[in-house]
Amino acid sequence: MALIRAASMVGALTLVSRILGFTRDLLMARFLGAGLAADAFLVAFRLPNLFRSLFAEGAFSAAFVPMAAERLGREDGGRAARAFAEQALAFLLPILLGFTALMLAAAGPVVWAMTGGFRDAGPEKLALTVEFTRLTFPYLMLVSLVALLGGILNAVGRFAAMAAAPILLNLTLIATLALFRGETSVATARALAAGVTVAGVLQFLWLLHFARRAGMAPRLVLPRLSPEVRTLLRRIGPAALGAGATQLNLLVSTMLAARLLAEGSVSYLYYADRLNQLPLGLIGVGMGVALLPTLARLIGAGREEAALHQQNRALEFALFLALPAATALVVAAHPIITALFQHGRFTAENAQMAARALAAFSLGLPAYILVKVLTPGYHARGDTRTPMRFALVAIAANLVGNLVLIWPFQHVGIALATALSAWLNVALLARGLARKGRLVPDAAFRRALPRMLVAAAAVAALLLLAAPALMPLAAGTAPERAAAMLALVGGGAIVYLGLGSAIGAWQPRALLAALRRPAATG
Repeated sequence: MALIRAASMVGALTLVSRILGFTRDLLMARFLGAGLAADAFLVAFRLPNLFRSLFAEGAFSAAFVPMAAERLGREDGGRAARAFAEQALAFLLPILLGFTALMLAAAGPVVWAMTGGFRDAGPEKLALTVEFTRLTFPYLMLVSLVALLGGILNAVGRFAAMAAAPILLNLTLIATLALFRGETSVATARALAAGVTVAGVLQFLWLLHFARRAGMAPRLVLPRLSPEVRTLLRRIGPAALGAGATQLNLLVSTMLAARLLAEGSVSYLYYADRLNQLPLGLIGVGMGVALLPTLARLIGAGREEAALHQQNRALEFALFLALPAATALVVAAHPIITALFQHGRFTAENAQMAARALAAFSLGLPAYILVKVLTPGYHARGDTRTPMRFALVAIAANLVGNLVLIWPFQHVGIALATALSAWLNVALLARGLARKGRLVPDAAFRRALPRMLVAAAAVAALLLLAAPALMPLAAGTAPERAAAMLALVGGGAIVYLGLGSAIGAWQPRALLAALRRPAATG
């Protein structure tokens, strides 16, 4: 399967999930607002959601997929890969069960450590967050099993089932808000917390079904600490930090906002991050998922030049989409947030505060995506430690940036520190690959990048002129809001694609050919 075609398919399914996620968030904003119940639920949801990002989109795939792909190249490839998955499941399942039980018992101290007891609220908010955490935390174990099954399917080139799994989470939470919400915001938040774990069960059953169809469903066997399992375990921890630096930074941000800022700050950061996650999921996650097994096969076959070519095309395609997305979210943050979220309990003041965070977060959007594209260059070679070291530097820089910027800029300073630390991570990853000759921009990439930047600058100029005029529509009726969003997104897309094509930032025919052409993976 062509790299870009595979990434586009994963990205398309992720886009469906993100659209449903926005529907979920619109309902959450309407029924929860940005107060006590919303903050309590979002803090409780942050931990299992963090592990979803680390395991489903990061650590487990990064460690497991290259090892499984190598076994698939053997004469008895399918059997060897499934046996490896069974060994991993046998060893990880007891650990997951024990850790989940421990976290359920220790939910109180864990939440207090994250929030400091919420300086702006009484004991009710802390008690609610502890309750909601106990309801959501079984999702950790379930999503880790989902990651194992998804890793098996990704290794054999069946990306769709895993990419579609988050759709079930969003559908479940939408159904909860539509059918099972309570009369108060607290009752609604409680139902949502229970819905998270129900969604985990559905995701597990979904992946198990497709693993069985592929003949790759692992059986339960007795745990054995084999050399292969030892290698996997050595790689998982570093991979979690390396691939999940952005998510870990967001966890730090949530903790600081809960401890140091006024009520509502956690919610402002959450809604801003949700919009920021749309292009990240569409571009970065899709490209990273497809790129890792492609690079692993090419490098395993000794085809370094082909791997460099695929990496350059991945970078070019990612920036082709990331630059206009970042430009729009920075320049037009206020009308976008207003049109999407300003309903019911989510007020105009809430929208303004969340928009400021969105603009700051989105300054780092290309960096968040580039981390997803550059990290497979290490993981495909079995190196999970180097990205981990770079991620630790970025996490430390984010913490320092938070502590410096939070005082003058409040929650906006938290978002800005996250963006700056992501760019630091990109710089370290790129330099590390380049030093070993594993990142060499070719002529096509060097030609395209400055032209993409010119086209993105034209989009910024257009949106700076149009955004103020569209604000009344963005705060109007539903048709007026839709018209404002269509004008912003459509106008920006026309300018970017039209100007970019005219100045040669990309070649539409070459892009379409890449979507159709099978990759020469050996």
